[in-house]
Amino acid sequence: MIRINLLPHRELKRAAQLRQFTSMLIGSVIAGMVVTMLGYFTLVARIDLQERRNHYLDTEIQKLDSQIADIKKLKQQSKELIARKQVVETLQQDRADDVHLLDQLVRLMPEGVYLRQIDQRGNNIFLAGYAQSSARVSTLMRSLDGSPWLRNANLIEVKSVNMQGIQANEFSLNVQLVPESEKTNTTGRGQPFPPGKAR
Repeated sequence: MIRINLLPHRELKRAAQLRQFTSMLIGSVIAGMVVTMLGYFTLVARIDLQERRNHYLDTEIQKLDSQIADIKKLKQQSKELIARKQVVETLQQDRADDVHLLDQLVRLMPEGVYLRQIDQRGNNIFLAGYAQSSARVSTLMRSLDGSPWLRNANLIEVKSVNMQGIQANEFSLNVQLVPESEKTNTTGRGQPFPPGKAR
């Protein structure tokens, strides 16, 4: 016996396919919306995180700028203090040099020689005075050259003068103070100074 299906199966099949397509379309749209929303929220979260990082970096940069400014100030103050210290040390050294210079001149001055002028400019010293004879001027120059604090005694002039009826020799000479780096802590006779005292 032959069976014949009289139901509209083609229309039913088309309706089923349409429902399936509609369901797939709606599902795709929903999935797309979900993916878009997830992407959006992820992007917003990343942007927020980056903004927080940027804010943190800006804050730290400001702190570092403040610290750099403080360091520059400290460096400047340090330079000023070092400059002042060097000035004080130079003044102290100059005082010591003056004391040693006068000490040397007193000890090295031969009998019969008198100074009337001492002029110091840096390491150059100008001496002028009177001597009973030119031989005593020569003795003074040899003594100056033999001193560990003085060198290069150079006679400028010696001339005979009459002082209140007494014949004398007026002289002028230059001598150099030995730089600190070349000085030895000895006297003109080669004996060391006692520590903490000048003779």
